[in-house]
Amino acid sequence: MAVIDKDEQQEHIIEGRKTFFICPDATLLPENYLEEYMARGYETYIIGDDRYCPLKAKVEVIIETFTDSILFFYIDMPVPGISWEKYIKELQEKYTGRILIGVLYAKRQSEEDKKKLEKYYLFDVGIQCGCISLEYQKAKNFALIDKVMYANQACGRRKNIRAICDTKSRVSFVTKHGQIKGSILDISLSHFSAIFDKTLDVQLYEKIPKVLINVNGLHFISDAILVMQRMKNGVMLNVFVFSNSMGQQGVESDIQPRLLERIYQMTSDKAKSLMRFKFDEARKNLRQYMNDDDLYDAGYYNFDGD
Repeated sequence: MAVIDKDEQQEHIIEGRKTFFICPDATLLPENYLEEYMARGYETYIIGDDRYCPLKAKVEVIIETFTDSILFFYIDMPVPGISWEKYIKELQEKYTGRILIGVLYAKRQSEEDKKKLEKYYLFDVGIQCGCISLEYQKAKNFALIDKVMYANQACGRRKNIRAICDTKSRVSFVTKHGQIKGSILDISLSHFSAIFDKTLDVQLYEKIPKVLINVNGLHFISDAILVMQRMKNGVMLNVFVFSNSMGQQGVESDIQPRLLERIYQMTSDKAKSLMRFKFDEARKNLRQYMNDDDLYDAGYYNFDGD
């Protein structure tokens, strides 16, 4: 019996605070930062301008789908049909209290230009996530953005992001009663939940050594402690916390990067798939009711009327 159905999987994809970088300069904010931000507990995505779906439509989809979102707009990236000053002001007025907005821009040579920009966005428009002046040395930008995300609680309620596993993800270990096998439902850097093929004869808070984990093809061994059990859809759900050799919560340090990479891949693939579906719906709806000239006039134009 499936414990997590399709509707619940989509709910899991949507839940939690997410941060979206809108049209960033890849030389200042490279995509590999996203996995590193996940290690800090931040679920982040890059949304670019392309010929398939207009950027304004994408932003509307994000706001309506991911209702607890932070949006950082890189205002030095030109997008046909969009004036960043006007557009961000419109979004702030329309969605006040629903989303958090921040602004990214390349470092200005003039202090006067910087102050003018900050005055407009912070005081006149009233965005809450600040104006971040990105350095040309991209290594500094990770910490700059990290500091702002931390201040705005970009990690939400969860310290570690959990990923929903596929049906091939398995767990097994040996107790005094023999080998126990089960299916892993979700996993993070600190915890995993599982259901088992037979009754689990393990006490709460009992430490289980050498638990064999196979999560979407990644194999590793870790000690684990059973911390919670509850019935869900008629099945007993078991929640474990990983325990490393230092007696701390989490997997061993050599396993962590590999597990993080797999969690990032699983989480981002599902979210990106949902966004692609939503963007496709938005594009079809726009093309049904508006021609190319209307789309351009409305600021939705970023394709050549293919």
